[in-house]
Amino acid sequence: MREHRGVSREELKNSAIVTVTVLMVLGLVAAWSVLIPGVMVWDNVMVAVIGSLRLTGPVAAAFAAWVAVRKHRAIRGELTAWRALKAPLAILAVVTGSFGATVLLLTLRAVLSEQAGRLLPSGLAMGAAGLALYVVLGWMLGWGVPYAITPLLAGTGTYALFTWIADGSGWADRLAPATPEPYDLFQGLSAGAFLNQTLWLLGISAALLLGWAAAVTRQRLALAAAMVAVLTAGTGVARLLAEPRPFATAQKVVYSCQEWPITVCVHPGMRGGLTELGSAFTGIAARLSGTPAAFQRVEQRSRLAAGDAPQGVIPIHVDDLDAGYADRAAAEFVERLSRPCADAVAGGYRAIVAAWLRGEPLPAGPLAAHQNASTWFSGLSEEQRREWLRMFYADFAGCRLSAGHFGGFTYAPRPSPTPLMPAGPSRWEPGGMPSPAM
Repeated sequence: MREHRGVSREELKNSAIVTVTVLMVLGLVAAWSVLIPGVMVWDNVMVAVIGSLRLTGPVAAAFAAWVAVRKHRAIRGELTAWRALKAPLAILAVVTGSFGATVLLLTLRAVLSEQAGRLLPSGLAMGAAGLALYVVLGWMLGWGVPYAITPLLAGTGTYALFTWIADGSGWADRLAPATPEPYDLFQGLSAGAFLNQTLWLLGISAALLLGWAAAVTRQRLALAAAMVAVLTAGTGVARLLAEPRPFATAQKVVYSCQEWPITVCVHPGMRGGLTELGSAFTGIAARLSGTPAAFQRVEQRSRLAAGDAPQGVIPIHVDDLDAGYADRAAAEFVERLSRPCADAVAGGYRAIVAAWLRGEPLPAGPLAAHQNASTWFSGLSEEQRREWLRMFYADFAGCRLSAGHFGGFTYAPRPSPTPLMPAGPSRWEPGGMPSPAM
């Protein structure tokens, strides 16, 4: 078997095939875990592809370190710049090829369904540039520390380093090959920001690799090229730091809406959730009819957005279309209707009304007073409950409900269809319940 600088060609070929396969499988698994369930938008695919680098990058660094250890041990004679750069460039080609295959498979999946937005080539370039940095760091570590344990150190070290940088705060997190988390659908990805980060990542990768080549070959041309790469990296960093918010740019969203029985509007990438959201909020809208919280339109909004909605319009937050998304959005909205209760007793009464608004079974509660209130409230018809909420909505919103609001302490609920309120005039008593007029 022919040897290539101490490493057989067959060994290198087999190692490359194994690495490509591992990187493809790992990249698909990692990207799939990052994808927001049910969201059909190209930005979602882009974030998933870049997010897969957290796992594929360390594997690429470990592979580069393994090859560097073998090459360093087997090197003989004086190195030229081409001979020094040939192996790491070949590793870069292998790793980039596996990244391209992962992108292709995810893109084919996305093409089969109608995606909102557009694919950003600069984002793909940033992902490839990020992998290049992993490879260069792994190569340099393997060359500088040629021991059997070095590939493991390269993989774990790069994973810890970039995870720490990406999860940190301040300006440093902009330099990591990652996108901001959590990702917000209502803030589009910026092609310009991706381009700036590509300049930084390619520049620093080239500077490190050419600087290493200049050190091992003692050639001034490699050193000069490394200085040019440093300038490129500096340009990318300067442009990145000049942006107030990396990647995210405000964009006007053209909603996808369902008009009946109430209007429900969501991000076009989440239009698959319109039916379930409409069912969840139609019942809530009917129960809140006639109260200050009545609404006819539901709009999905960004969690980062500020500002009040117009009268009759309620903003909701839907992070994904995973199982139970409509119930979670409805529960979050109902929680906003009243302020939190500092008193556990008042909170128990509030929980009874909130459960009814969500369409859930009424909770009994740990206290006898709560159990009596739940029994009394369950004995009312749906129309009686709505009339009750119209009367006492202010007390519910202000968390001022008490036993007196639920028939008093001695009231025995009757499931008969008798009206909740007396037909004649009434006056209000301190307990909050109406009593016949004198």
